[in-house]
Amino acid sequence: MPGPAPHGPRDRRRTAARAVTAAAAAALALPLLAAGPPAAADTAPATGATALQAAFDAAAREYGVPQSVLLGVSYLESRWDGHRGAPSVSGGYGPMHLTDAAAALAASGGHHTDGAEDPRGDDARPLRLEDRTAGGAQSPAAATAAAAEDAAAVPAAAGAQTLERAAELTGLPASRLRTSAAANVAGGAALLAAAQRALGAPASEDPADWYGAVAAYAGARTQEAAELFADDVYDLINEGASRVTDEGQRVELTARSVTPRTATARALGLPHEERDPHVECPRNVSCAWVPAPYQELGDGDYGNYDLADRPGAQDVDYIVIHDTEADWQTTLDLVQDPTYLAWHYSLRSTDGEIAQHVATKDVGWHAGNWYVNAKSIGVEHEGFLTDPDAWYTEAMYRASARLVGYLARKYDIPLDRQHILGHDNVVGPTDSTVPGMHTDPGPYWDWSHYFELLGAPFHATAGRHGGLVTIAPDYDTNTPEFTDCDAAGSGNPCAPHGSSAVRLHTAPSEDAPLVADPITHPGGPATPGVNDGGARASAGQQFAVADRQGDWTAIWYLGQEAWFHNPADAPTALNAQGLVVTGREGQDTIPVYGRAYPEAAAYPEDVPVQSVVPLGYEIPADQEYVLGLRTDSEYYYAVTFDPAGHRVVSGEPYYQIQLGHRIAYVKADEVRVHWSAH
Repeated sequence: MPGPAPHGPRDRRRTAARAVTAAAAAALALPLLAAGPPAAADTAPATGATALQAAFDAAAREYGVPQSVLLGVSYLESRWDGHRGAPSVSGGYGPMHLTDAAAALAASGGHHTDGAEDPRGDDARPLRLEDRTAGGAQSPAAATAAAAEDAAAVPAAAGAQTLERAAELTGLPASRLRTSAAANVAGGAALLAAAQRALGAPASEDPADWYGAVAAYAGARTQEAAELFADDVYDLINEGASRVTDEGQRVELTARSVTPRTATARALGLPHEERDPHVECPRNVSCAWVPAPYQELGDGDYGNYDLADRPGAQDVDYIVIHDTEADWQTTLDLVQDPTYLAWHYSLRSTDGEIAQHVATKDVGWHAGNWYVNAKSIGVEHEGFLTDPDAWYTEAMYRASARLVGYLARKYDIPLDRQHILGHDNVVGPTDSTVPGMHTDPGPYWDWSHYFELLGAPFHATAGRHGGLVTIAPDYDTNTPEFTDCDAAGSGNPCAPHGSSAVRLHTAPSEDAPLVADPITHPGGPATPGVNDGGARASAGQQFAVADRQGDWTAIWYLGQEAWFHNPADAPTALNAQGLVVTGREGQDTIPVYGRAYPEAAAYPEDVPVQSVVPLGYEIPADQEYVLGLRTDSEYYYAVTFDPAGHRVVSGEPYYQIQLGHRIAYVKADEVRVHWSAH
């Protein structure tokens, strides 16, 4: 196994080896010395679009914390968003992500237990889903009680009770700290000031002196994890940042050159733990080995992944982004259950802690399509797609981007939306499986920001006549109305929220019906449901331009023209160019497939031939679809616990295309490839 990647400017000594051990006490859990006075400034908060900036200034002065430090910590926790008082998946509130474990969201059984998707996605060895849906899942009430019990038992775990401490320090009621952005910022400033005192450090106007207090704010259980958080904050201070928040507040952190005094973190006294040799993570993340079991279950059944030899036997072409639809502990419980399913990595919302469960050489069961599983690495993120304010923290986004960037370098995976997929972009392998495919991470995952963190931001690559567009709405101001966040089919609108998705209509008008996926919606148009991707395109996805009319652009999508609003003064897409596929001369339609399996003649006698049947989409031969990658057809025959009988069958080439919201495949000999132009 290759060694870990270098950290960069600072060489990390050691990081966490276990994800679910008892938490160590951080400086925020130390006895807090005399608290500062209550934040009287909150009694008459400023108003207008700069009120939050003023709140940071007032809290910094009130508690003697450099404003750049306060802004940097808040940005890393929340990107300064307040989420309208709603808690994160880890029970964090407001711009400072003040946490209260007793208010954490109830756990679900995990998104693989819902719907009709077989996460393995292999006809040759279908999962017995009835045996794999319990998985140790708790009821919401039991999970909430368990979370509160765990928090009471280990109050310092990942900063579990910082909101309660902030209330003690400021004299402000907990309810106000949850709902008032100004109060929340004051609470965060009070915590930083208290941590500085607890570390025996004097108050200082120099941001460089606050490294230890910033590291303490993370609530981490290891020294390395705490310092990684502080490093990120100081990187932000040096780089600067500005944005308009989810509530329309303009906030800016002016860049300034600061070299932190890292020795101030030594007084935290957190343990150093050796990194487990099994983990495959870069050095600049906190990463633990929490292995998924691989064991026989009887009657030929086994779980919960397959041993393989990648990239020796097969290339890894994809990284699939998921959300867990469960809290952290439930996620770890499920992946360690041999009767459940396994993916490669999970990330915790609170601080971006990573747990690896399966070696990347092996094949996880996570994407619902065996061809994609055999060619991918699955990365789960703690969160809930139907709760738009159960937010993904900036710490988690950054840790995920570091992990995915590392994996992309290791396996030579391009950083684009043809190779970095959401689970909701994975096509069903057959018509019968298409309706049951999963929809995470959904329209609230910020793909543009994620790719900025990956160092591969979306940008225009052509003028208006390049023939393609890259979907790229402004996440914060793009707020299409979705429904059914509370319950499937309710029709109730979700809370307003930024989104990476644009809506697709049958004509250039908001009043026109949404386009229809003929397999999932044979009787009519798609719906605005948060789990309905039938008329949706997401940031980074590329499509061929079919037409333009005024402020509207049409793309080829599932065999039809699909229109989205794309005004010149506020564009939701970038012009691009590249390779596209169309039907061969003389063809009426382009056959598209849900998996790139070999032709029958490629199979040896001891491997059953897998069917290659086109999906039921009618794609006219003269339409154009963006070519994502070329791949030789492959089938990984792995239906036994003993990997000695596993085989990789290869055949004629396919191209991957962007068919709709999901990818699909076409046979190379059934299409022609040319450069886009429109």
